[in-house]
Amino acid sequence: MESSLLNVVLLPLALGVIMLGLGLSLTTDDFKRVVQYPKAILIGLISQMIILPIICFFIVRLFGLSPELAVGLMLLAASPGGPTANLYSHLYKGDVALNISLTAVNSLISLFTLPFIVNFAIDYFLNSGQVIPMQFKKVMEVFAIVLIPVTFGMLLKSRFPALSVKLNKPVKILSALFLVLIIAGVVYQERVNIISYFKMVGTAALIFNILSMATGYYLPKLLKTGEQQAIAIGMEIGIHNGTLAIYIALSVIGNSMMSVPPAIYSLIMFFTAAAFGFLVNVKRK
Repeated sequence: MESSLLNVVLLPLALGVIMLGLGLSLTTDDFKRVVQYPKAILIGLISQMIILPIICFFIVRLFGLSPELAVGLMLLAASPGGPTANLYSHLYKGDVALNISLTAVNSLISLFTLPFIVNFAIDYFLNSGQVIPMQFKKVMEVFAIVLIPVTFGMLLKSRFPALSVKLNKPVKILSALFLVLIIAGVVYQERVNIISYFKMVGTAALIFNILSMATGYYLPKLLKTGEQQAIAIGMEIGIHNGTLAIYIALSVIGNSMMSVPPAIYSLIMFFTAAAFGFLVNVKRK
């Protein structure tokens, strides 16, 4: 797969489809829940926006990742939860409404927090200047690719609810297909070094994923939220929007090596999320 095809065509299209799928599941009530259920939303947001990047930073330091792989994993940590978290939450009896609200709010807030965290990582690990920082124009492109499909999906759901229901399943299937193609594209681009990259970052990505879900589940439990809310938050901060992270690595920063940690994490998270959901449901019985 040619780099230009992946960067210029497939990635923006994939991200657009995924965010359209999110929009098809959203209503304005999902944003109102921020006011109605502030405790669970606040725990999820703090976990996602503050605790996860800190955990990731220490994992990166502990494993001594190369600078570009370190930035790539930090980029993944700064990315919002993915719509797939809603599906896993549904399968394992989490609070899906909370998931949808968190995904919506996280996706919006991350457009502001993600550039800050990524530029910090570039500065810290690459001593700034070794790669081009995120430019304002590119950040605006991310804004457009994320917000326009979400807004369009919400309008479809509001104006044509029957059509949005029909589109929901095909869009989810397309989203999953695109994610597979993107991961395959990243692996192909880095095929010469992918095995060594996997050895270098695979364990770090796995530990970060497990700690993310554990934090998302046990912190709400510690703060006396319900079991369904704890499962939802665990899924939300354990399942990231890997497509967004890969898009930023390739199309915004322009560094294919930085796309490797999000791709590897995206492969791992589907299995660990299933195991996590199974374990918490067994514990409930």
